[in-house]
Amino acid sequence: MTDPALTAVGLYAGLCMLIMFWLANAIGTLRRAHMIAVGDGGNKHLARIMRGQANAAENMPLFLIMLAIGALTVVPLVAVHGLGLAFVIGRALHAWHFIRKRAPLWQRFVGFGVAALATFGLALWLIGAGLWSLIS
Repeated sequence: MTDPALTAVGLYAGLCMLIMFWLANAIGTLRRAHMIAVGDGGNKHLARIMRGQANAAENMPLFLIMLAIGALTVVPLVAVHGLGLAFVIGRALHAWHFIRKRAPLWQRFVGFGVAALATFGLALWLIGAGLWSLIS
């Protein structure tokens, strides 16, 4: 039998992967346009997108691991969806900021902020549940 909460984690893992493909496609498109095979070739826009992709690669796995642990233990399905959706929306806004050559700064800050709040909230939830298990 499938656990709906764990299936929900799969949904957000898949959406995160689509964001990574979006970033990778933007990098590939820019590399082809400027004939850059390795690195950023001194192209500031390419360096910017690559940094956005690296940031996503740094943050997505940890969030998804925490979301899976939460789904398997103490986080209700509605919270898995709420946290997962907030994180994905935040990461998509953040990626959009880096992909665009000239992007308003609000996209980066709102994207980071929403994703960070979801991550921080989930971390606190898991820490609280872990501490509660020690005293109960």
